[in-house]
Amino acid sequence: MKQLVQKQLAQSIATLQAVLADEAISETLVSIAKLTADAMQSGHKLLVAGNGGSAADAQHLVAEFVVRLTVNRPALRAIALTTDTSILTAAGNDYGFDHLFSRQLEALAQPGDVFLAISTSGNSKNILRAITQAKLIAIPTIGLTGAGGGKMRPLCDYNIVIPSAITQNIQESHLALEHIFCMLVERFAFGHELDHKPQILSE
Repeated sequence: MKQLVQKQLAQSIATLQAVLADEAISETLVSIAKLTADAMQSGHKLLVAGNGGSAADAQHLVAEFVVRLTVNRPALRAIALTTDTSILTAAGNDYGFDHLFSRQLEALAQPGDVFLAISTSGNSKNILRAITQAKLIAIPTIGLTGAGGGKMRPLCDYNIVIPSAITQNIQESHLALEHIFCMLVERFAFGHELDHKPQILSE
């Protein structure tokens, strides 16, 4: 069992090292952070969706924007499309699971917003339909995937593809990048003076 622990940790570290070595990932992360900060400063918002662990990531990331990451600053506009059980069950029951997120984008998204789609495989049907809906509204789409990017890759305006086909390692890398994404948006929105504010430590 100890060997299993060490093997899994080594696999996680190797995936993150591959992410670190991929300069395109860092460059895209900076680009989408600037895009998102500009949208938020213009009164628009980030909308985020995913399934399963990626749904948890959507909620986690949005919480960091609305509340805070590591420093106190004004709230940033973001919505997770994974949290309203009445909408999710009504859309699933009345239209089908594939429409969970596209229906919400139809209702909530406006030109100037940004849509972040999270899928480890890049093939989630409800995410693909949501990207199509986002394009109808003419809002930029960001794909956070793994396993080569799947069907999402050619559909999204921006792509961050984790170089792994192992779901848990893709998700671990997604979470690390999501935290950095939020940090970059904060810097673009509020300037580097945040670097001089005291960081909020574990509470």
